[in-house]
Amino acid sequence: MVGIVSYGAYIPIYRLSRDTLSAVWGKSLGRGERAVANADEDSITMAVEAVVDCLTDLDRQGVDALYFATTTPPYKDKQSASIIRAATDLREDASTMDFGHSLRSCTNALTAASNAIKAGEARRVMVAASECRVPAPNSEFEPVYGDGAAAFLLGDSDVAASIEGSYTISSEFIDVWRKETDTYAWAWEDRFTRDEGYEKILPQAIRALMQKYNLAPKDFTKAIFYAPDARSHTAIARKIGLDPNTQVQQPLFDSVGDTGCAFAPMMLVAALEEARPGDRLLFASYGDGVDAYVLQVTEEIEKTRNRRGIRRHLASKMDLSNYGVYLQMRNMMEWAPSLRPTRRSALSFVWRDRKMFYGLYGQKCRSCGHIQYPKQRLCIYCQARDNFDEIRLSDKKGKLFTYSIDERAREIILPMVRGVIDLEGGGRYYSSLTDRDPEKIDVGIDMELTFRLVFDGVKEGSGFRNYTWKARPVRC
Repeated sequence: MVGIVSYGAYIPIYRLSRDTLSAVWGKSLGRGERAVANADEDSITMAVEAVVDCLTDLDRQGVDALYFATTTPPYKDKQSASIIRAATDLREDASTMDFGHSLRSCTNALTAASNAIKAGEARRVMVAASECRVPAPNSEFEPVYGDGAAAFLLGDSDVAASIEGSYTISSEFIDVWRKETDTYAWAWEDRFTRDEGYEKILPQAIRALMQKYNLAPKDFTKAIFYAPDARSHTAIARKIGLDPNTQVQQPLFDSVGDTGCAFAPMMLVAALEEARPGDRLLFASYGDGVDAYVLQVTEEIEKTRNRRGIRRHLASKMDLSNYGVYLQMRNMMEWAPSLRPTRRSALSFVWRDRKMFYGLYGQKCRSCGHIQYPKQRLCIYCQARDNFDEIRLSDKKGKLFTYSIDERAREIILPMVRGVIDLEGGGRYYSSLTDRDPEKIDVGIDMELTFRLVFDGVKEGSGFRNYTWKARPVRC
């Protein structure tokens, strides 16, 4: 039996209200808000968060492969899954693959993972979907697009939701697209894409799935499927014969926004958070066709209740009320050159200490037992030489020991806050603080670590994106 063993999700802490957008552009853009990735986040960092959430209380060394789905990869000519594997400390021999170019790329990856397990090529495969799409200012997409990620661990044992059946159709229908040189998405007339695309192709695939397995709409406890907006979502449910009030998983349009290839997967995470043993779920994702699945929830679902998932991330948020700051975060304007010197990183330096930067490995002295970061040859406590064991620090929480605030730093969201964190079990970590409200920073608050971008190589011409771990106040 192949199915979902565990699930995880991530929603950025910042929310941009549609009231704020309405005030900027002088027109009504609807209710609610959408999630906005911080300036030091992208599709890779959000996927890392979702994978770590998915692996709560699980053995990371038991994951045989990692498949990553996105339409917004940070690199055009470099694999993203390999960076996610390193940051989440999976085995080096774990197979890594990127899936992209379609809103259906996550379910493409789920199908490939399921097939790999059935073929005996792997026992457990991690599938992550993450999107960080940039909508054009004052476009139809600006109030709609949101950022977020979801992750699922597939396996053939301890399955929380088994895959009982699937159906796939492919379609060359063009509705939303982005060419190689495009920054922003294009779309055809909305009525045409709705009538000939979403509201025709999705119901067609779901009806075929039910016919294939001799099922009816009444046989499903919850239905989870993609749609571009709330109106189409309700229309699709009715065309399938589902009750929108009781059988359809609440979409995330007003709280997160449309997260592209991660949208239906994030809704599935929300459904699994509430699911009970015996529930039958309909799951379908759209984009250049449809992938549809029948899922059966088992008793193992009770072992997954301690994930942050969707519910807890929704409850942890900060308002982004300044549209100018939002434009800076997304680098959507031409800015005056900085008077401060540009910092650079060397690829050779990052590669040499890749386990320290990506996996956040420190060292524990075998002589005195103290933990140290960064790694070095001499113990700063007992001066023992080259007598250490490696220890992963990325999953450690801690307390803020001290901090400083710099109002004139080269930082997009000022002020820059730097802090020293005393980690649980020993060791200290010196870091910039992210996802923080300077008014609420104080010595002794609970802190955790998060994988983020460092700005010495992102926008200033060094040619590669530099990642490491930062500290933030504990979320959720």
